[in-house]
Amino acid sequence: MVEEEVVHFSTGNANEISRKFMKLRSLIVAIVVLLALLGTLYWSGHRKNAEDISAKAESSPTILKLDESAITRVEFKKKDANSVVLAKNSSGSWAITGPKALSADQGTVSSTLSTLASLSSERVVEDHATDLKPFGLEPPALEIDVTGKDNKQQKLLIGDETPTGSAYFAKLAADPRVYTMASYNKTSLDKSLNDLRDKRLLTIDSNRISRVELTAKNQTIEFGRNKEDWQILKPKPLRADNFQVAELVRKLTDAKMTLGTSTTEAKDDASAFAHGTRLASVKVTDPSGSQDLEVRKNKDSYYAKSSIAEGAYKVDADLGSALDKSLDDFREKKVFDLGFSDPGKIEMHNGAKSYFFTRNGADWWGPDGKKVDAASVQDFVSKLRDLTATKLLDSGFANPTTDITVTTDESKRVEKVALEKSGDGYLAKRENDSTTYSLKSDSVESVQKAADDIKPAAKPAK
Repeated sequence: MVEEEVVHFSTGNANEISRKFMKLRSLIVAIVVLLALLGTLYWSGHRKNAEDISAKAESSPTILKLDESAITRVEFKKKDANSVVLAKNSSGSWAITGPKALSADQGTVSSTLSTLASLSSERVVEDHATDLKPFGLEPPALEIDVTGKDNKQQKLLIGDETPTGSAYFAKLAADPRVYTMASYNKTSLDKSLNDLRDKRLLTIDSNRISRVELTAKNQTIEFGRNKEDWQILKPKPLRADNFQVAELVRKLTDAKMTLGTSTTEAKDDASAFAHGTRLASVKVTDPSGSQDLEVRKNKDSYYAKSSIAEGAYKVDADLGSALDKSLDDFREKKVFDLGFSDPGKIEMHNGAKSYFFTRNGADWWGPDGKKVDAASVQDFVSKLRDLTATKLLDSGFANPTTDITVTTDESKRVEKVALEKSGDGYLAKRENDSTTYSLKSDSVESVQKAADDIKPAAKPAK
């Protein structure tokens, strides 16, 4: 009995193992089949995407491909408007030669030609168009004729907007195909005379200007430039506020004419200038010569006339505000010309007190040769840097009680300033400067206190 049971058990166990093995083999086969199907689907989809991309590329051919640097002439022809002609001069710059000679906006021209030289379509809508009228191409709304160095010419025709409103019909005169191109390309190419002309009222290079002569408020002020520093030359030599003069130069060289879209608007601007009140006139000079600008105010608007442009034009109020200033607006009111420089030496005598500090690298030293606290000296320097006049006077300085000498630029610049108490404030006088600077008491007293607060440097920890 026992043997029969053992045999029965062994046989049953073998059968069970066999069944499980068959199930496992079926599962493995199913997995293999599934992976094969997934691989087939992946490669099928991948191939389809590649085909789609290829088809899309074929359906978006290039309309025009040119060497931008080789373009020498471009003519823009629009319905019911004069043609605008651009030509490259001997220096490589672009100029407008028609309908009249004008300077061209080099940035706008470059951007337009960049679009034109590499113009792509969205798709081909007609391979051999025999009737161009349905596309608005006969006659075209815009024709652009491009000429290269070899005198070979290409004519681009741009027609109506597509029914969807997202593109325009276009073709080359020598190509039977009709394309659609993106609306933004049409916008980039559809330029008028006003779009392409240089709208600057002064074309002089701001970095090369050496003289500025401003006549405003019944006074003429002349500024001279030495590298980055400006000086008032007239009505007499005076220190100039570099920031204020630089801002004036920036406003002048940034000034642009506001162009109307009609002849009537141009006549209105000319009339407004002629009947306006003169605000200011300016002459700017660089090594190439001088350019002049006159600005007038009519009611709440400003109009300008330039020596380099025909006509009068409306301008931004910012330009009027920049010119409507007096001499004192451009004068330097800081007592010291420290700027962001750190002095190398400071000496101050205030009554019976004397102070003397020298710098070596980041360290400061006192008159006894001992190191002093650098942070407290920097506070003293900061107070000197902040000394600013509330008023500029031509007289009134008599009895100095304090004198300060500041040496900067590796001993190349030495500034000597004398101070005296005057009423509830102070007066300051720079050496070799006719100006008297009126100062608030607290600004001078803060300098004196900062000098008193300079302390010895902390001893290094042992």
